[in-house]
Amino acid sequence: MKEISELLFPDDICYADDHEWARIEGGVVTVGIDDYAQDQLGDIVYVELPRIGDTFERGEEFGTVESVKAVSELYIPVGGEIVAINSDLEDSPELINQSPYGDGWLVKVQPDDEAEMEELMDKEAYIVYLKGME
Repeated sequence: MKEISELLFPDDICYADDHEWARIEGGVVTVGIDDYAQDQLGDIVYVELPRIGDTFERGEEFGTVESVKAVSELYIPVGGEIVAINSDLEDSPELINQSPYGDGWLVKVQPDDEAEMEELMDKEAYIVYLKGME
């Protein structure tokens, strides 16, 4: 596992305390797991995602990710309706390890309330949070 200083945390992303990230573009929120989470999990071998049209409240479990080490629940950082899923992960779950903020995204959400994004952490706050977990 890498040191926190070796991990990538883009500035244009918000972070949840359970290690999901969220980026809003054009009123739609893209969600994934961050570099810290994928590093802790190790090689990801399976992802279970919701269906398009499913709705979730902020903080609800929306899927699972399975690695060689463990199965972890995924929690939605903003409530709303799933408008897209990354179907590439069905055949290539390792995309999460290779590109957690790019090709390894999980779902896209039409948020019920964009203001929920403001309750997530920015890069600096998230790094402080991670260092507090050590």
